[in-house]
Amino acid sequence: MTAILLLLVGYLISPAPFAAAATENKKLIYDKANLLTEDDYLELNKMANEYGVKRDTDIIIITTNNDQNLDVVAITENFYDNQAPGYDKPHGNAVLLTLDMRNHEVYLAGFYKAKEYLDDGRLDKIRNKITSYLSQGDYKQGFEEYIKTSYKYMGFKPGVNPDNILFSIWFQLGGALVIGALVVGVMAARTGGRVTVNRHTYEDASTSGIVGKQDQYIRTTVTKQKIEKSSGSSSSGGGGGGGITGGVTHIAAAEARSNIRGSSKSPPLITK
Repeated sequence: MTAILLLLVGYLISPAPFAAAATENKKLIYDKANLLTEDDYLELNKMANEYGVKRDTDIIIITTNNDQNLDVVAITENFYDNQAPGYDKPHGNAVLLTLDMRNHEVYLAGFYKAKEYLDDGRLDKIRNKITSYLSQGDYKQGFEEYIKTSYKYMGFKPGVNPDNILFSIWFQLGGALVIGALVVGVMAARTGGRVTVNRHTYEDASTSGIVGKQDQYIRTTVTKQKIEKSSGSSSSGGGGGGGITGGVTHIAAAEARSNIRGSSKSPPLITK
């Protein structure tokens, strides 16, 4: 079960079939609106090159004051047509972010293979992630998020939701830990082994059975007690004797009645 889950996740998040290549230092940041410091520009350009080479795609950022007041879509398309960006060839794999400071608009577009892996749905997700940074003037943070998210989303096969919780590294680690704990628990429970030998293991049912049966009479013990007859007059009563029915209790009760009738000073009766 664990192996199947890992294979399924691996299939869905397997990187796009792009060839790996050495990192170049291409110009990928075009900050015509002067929104970045020199250090920010160098850092972002380096990041765009490092992440882009892993996806065989130019990850480009364009900022403009849009002096000609063109539509942001036209600015993006004109750049791609005129500059001909592409990872390994002109007009090749590229994703562009255009920030129009005049009209306060941002537009993202994927070209060539990047258009397949960064469709409208994924580009909308990227734009939603960076809009708050750009609105607050935190351009460097917004551009970093754009570069990293574009790289991440291009690692998923087209048609898959890249934000599915199943693809979260923390969810995968948690699931692996739970599965591992269950496996270890089952193994630990079986460590002591199981008893597999019982009374039938070495018994030959065809020859086994009762060999013999014997009842041995040892002895019988009989106890007798003699009841003395009273030598007094008939006024002493005569309820004694009792009978066999009731056994000892019946005999003792008869003796007690005789003593009570004879004298109040008689010694106490001891019953057996």
